[in-house]
Amino acid sequence: MSTTKKRLTAVVVGLGMAGTLAACGSSDGGQGSGDSKTVTLVSHDSWAASKDVIAAFEKQSGYKVDVLKDGDAGQAVNKAILTKDNPQGDVFFGVDNTLLSRALDNGLFQSYEPKGSDKIKAEYRVDQGRHRVTPIDTGDICVNYDKKYFADHELEPPKSFDDLVKPQYKNLLVTENASASSPGLGFLLGTAARYGDGGWEGYWKKLKANGVKVVDGWEQAYNEEFSGSAGGKKAKGDRPLVVSYASSPPAEVVFADPKPSTAPTGVADGTCFRQVEYAGLLSNAKNTKGGKALLDFLISKRFQEDMPLNMFVYPVTEGAQVPPEFVKYGPQAKDPETMDPAKIAEHRDQWVKSWTSLVLK
Repeated sequence: MSTTKKRLTAVVVGLGMAGTLAACGSSDGGQGSGDSKTVTLVSHDSWAASKDVIAAFEKQSGYKVDVLKDGDAGQAVNKAILTKDNPQGDVFFGVDNTLLSRALDNGLFQSYEPKGSDKIKAEYRVDQGRHRVTPIDTGDICVNYDKKYFADHELEPPKSFDDLVKPQYKNLLVTENASASSPGLGFLLGTAARYGDGGWEGYWKKLKANGVKVVDGWEQAYNEEFSGSAGGKKAKGDRPLVVSYASSPPAEVVFADPKPSTAPTGVADGTCFRQVEYAGLLSNAKNTKGGKALLDFLISKRFQEDMPLNMFVYPVTEGAQVPPEFVKYGPQAKDPETMDPAKIAEHRDQWVKSWTSLVLK
């Protein structure tokens, strides 16, 4: 679910756009009394929502929303944990299934079951006994490809993890550092899910031998190294394969001027890992009433349908519609790799350590 901020021209792709709301951290935003009329949302940099949608919540609830953006997903979660005794806000948005256990094990959230939770699709629900977090959105981390490159070279684009280690794709793929980047970690977890505890390291040895390039984060990978994105073209990127999101192709269409008749990039469906992002009421939040009202709103139909073209993610509630651009250019993967958050919690740190030794050294 993730994150890890990312821009496509003026937009952040995958887990969202640069905020249409200012990153506010006023001295009293959410830090005043329990009945404060300001509710503060702490998030990673990808948070974005339409102004009229936030205005509707403010009018309906009587609370003003301040948004404090705190870096990429990993940074934001770590900082929230360090400040949990005196939190920066009331609600945290943006912890995903790859980092969920870290937040829960450190007591980041208090229990609250938002109104309307019964409409959240069953496959996204977790922590049902305690309701410390609420699913808000989902997306697929997948390898994207530059259609023009493969057409010009009369080469079929890869379709699966297995394809990526074949000789014809040597020196074509760029991915993000799994120790520092949400999509990088998601891609690593996808390979662990696909090849198992005993096979993923062997797969990465093959991928390394086949010339995979690793960069720090999504922004560099997608908008500098990848030849298929608007940013990558300007930067003269020379890698036609990149780890990004299934929702990146529709973003390339939506924000292009003039708009192309078809997306310039595609998705290798057999390389996807499903990411889910959650929000929760922070432990020791100053404005718990406002925080609960905001969580109720985040799973409302109006907010859920606002997310796709703002944060380029999919809604998680029954009945929420996605825009036609998503249906045409960025459908969800039919059979993505998934992993139980408990297994991620058990193995994540060791997997990342092993991956770092294997791939970066």
